[in-house]
Amino acid sequence: MSRVAIIGLVQAPSFRDLSVAAFADRLASSEPVPGGGSASAVAAALGASLVAMVAELTQGRPKYAEHAALAQAVGPKARALAGELFDLADADAQAYAACAFAMKLPRESFEDKEARDRQIRETAVVAAEVPLRSVERCLDVLRLAEMLAGRSNRNASSDLRVASLLLEAAADGAAANVLVNLPLVGPGAWTTATEARTHDLMQEVAALATQVRTVVASGEARAPLAGVPAVAAGAAARPGA
Repeated sequence: MSRVAIIGLVQAPSFRDLSVAAFADRLASSEPVPGGGSASAVAAALGASLVAMVAELTQGRPKYAEHAALAQAVGPKARALAGELFDLADADAQAYAACAFAMKLPRESFEDKEARDRQIRETAVVAAEVPLRSVERCLDVLRLAEMLAGRSNRNASSDLRVASLLLEAAADGAAANVLVNLPLVGPGAWTTATEARTHDLMQEVAALATQVRTVVASGEARAPLAGVPAVAAGAAARPGA
């Protein structure tokens, strides 16, 4: 039985169209999904939406005309990242459910224990890869937030601070979900590289989130960016499987 076949047997719910209250009810239930990984992705999506809001509130304001191009570029990128993070909330539930399914398979269902263990390892890889992408997306959104800090509507500066707090917490939660699955994968080059990648990403996340809050707290008005840097989602190298 392949990894795809196992995943296909587990139908995880979609969270994108739920009300906040309905999602919270599911989160509070005894069902295995959604869990911390999905909650982290949703929190990050909210942070990205706040960044998009700050960009929106900066556009069309003569006081911030010198930052108009930045705000116009950041808004759609933040919205797109929020959409990716909602997708990752679903993917995280699917990945966790598949891994849990593989772990509960009776040994006699396979020709030997090695085959069963291989299914557990392969689904655990997916269960680690999905929250790793969530951490990467949190970092992408924080890069946008850092660009806006001191270059956006001051009346929305507290919203940018809240966004940084949500994104840092969400990244921390997603990173925990990466690391908790690595023992199921077992020792090896992929596990070592994934652990190192996760720690490196979290250092960047913490630095950027702190920078956003420092600029917001200072009330500093920053000079316009010479150009609007591209945020290439997922462009950074990932550990090879």
